Order: sequence, then structure tokens, then C-alpha cells
Amino acid sequence: MIADYFKSKKIVISAGPTYEKLDPVRFIGNYSTGKMGYALATELANLGADVHLVSGPTALSIDHPSITLYRIESALEMYDICVREFQNADIAIMSAAVADYRPEHYNDIKIKKNEEILTINLVKNPDILATLGKSKKSGQIVVGFALETHNEIENATEKLHRKNADAIVLNSLNDAGAGFKHSTNKITIILQKGRIFEFGLKDKTAVAKDIVTCISENFN
Repeated sequence: MIADYFKSKKIVISAGPTYEKLDPVRFIGNYSTGKMGYALATELANLGADVHLVSGPTALSIDHPSITLYRIESALEMYDICVREFQNADIAIMSAAVADYRPEHYNDIKIKKNEEILTINLVKNPDILATLGKSKKSGQIVVGFALETHNEIENATEKLHRKNADAIVLNSLNDAGAGFKHSTNKITIILQKGRIFEFGLKDKTAVAKDIVTCISENFN
């Protein structure tokens, strides 16, 4: 039974975008809505899991007695909470669209429009998925997400191994109705040892059920 598998398990989920501040009014971000992560959190909480949802800025709200919500803005904030909460968790599902880079310097005052060309130095953010994959203990499961535009299966499989994840949920921007800004998604789940499961275009609530079912059937 799926519910029996997840009952009382601690699950850390990341969702939404991160905002990397340039100055008090501007940031570097992306189009993630957080819908996929929130759907996963709701599905798992309904199955009896103890869900810890680390959410970037989003218009979504969530209210469930089994969900602890952490609202953050930056990749560094998300990193700190995910790493801390994963130490005694059973499963991590990293569905957030985390910024790979952040501005090297934050300006305390608004950057004025003075120059024809503005150069901003960016520094790499810590890799949350890779950190969890490297630190996981026996019995812990790490699931990542990959949004690809070309060579989708090859790139996602390489990410699976490079980051020592147990599964990668792949979506492609080449699929209509998938990726950011949609209420639907079309996914392929890639597991270790070359196991691949493909799913059709579905509402993200149904996609969450597919992901949860795949985890319970392959890691039970």
C-alpha cells in the first residue's frame, strides 16, 4: 500500500523559484510557479507523511497539519534549510528551480540607469541536489528534477549519476503544456540502472500521484 509506505516518513520538498537580489527593487529569478512542489507536498501529506516544504517566492498557499512550510527567497536560504532538514529525513524531493548563480555584490541602494552597458558579476550558488546526494545515508532517498531543452534523456541521466541521486524527474521545454507557467506537466522518471518510466501530459496533481507511486513501487 502506498499510504503504508509514506506514513510517518519525513520528506523534504523544495518548490518554486529563488530570487537572487541585485538591489532593493531588482532580482534574478525564473518563471517557476511552485505548483509541482506544492502538489507533491499535498499528495504526500494526505498519505500520512511528515512534509517539510521549502518554498521560494510564489503566489500559492498551503494549509495542512502535516506540512511545515518554510518561505525563503534566495538559493542560499533554501540550501541551508534543505541540508539541515535532510539530516534526519527519509526522502528529499528537489523540485525547485534554483538559480545557479547570484550577484557577487548586493547594492544597498537602487542601481541607477547611468551606463549604456551594465556589467554584473555572478558567483555560483551551492548545489543543493548534489550536496544531498553526497551526504545521504543508507536508506535515504534523493529525487531531483531536470528541465531540459535538448538531448533530454542523456542530460537527465548524466545529472542522475553526477549528483548521486536515486531518481530524476525529467520535463522538456519541447513538450507543449510542460515546464514553467502551466498547470499541466509531462514527465519521464529516470532511475539508477537505466530504468525509465514515461508518462503522458497530465494535471500536476495527477503528475504528483505518478511520482509518489513510482517512488513507493521502486524503493519499498
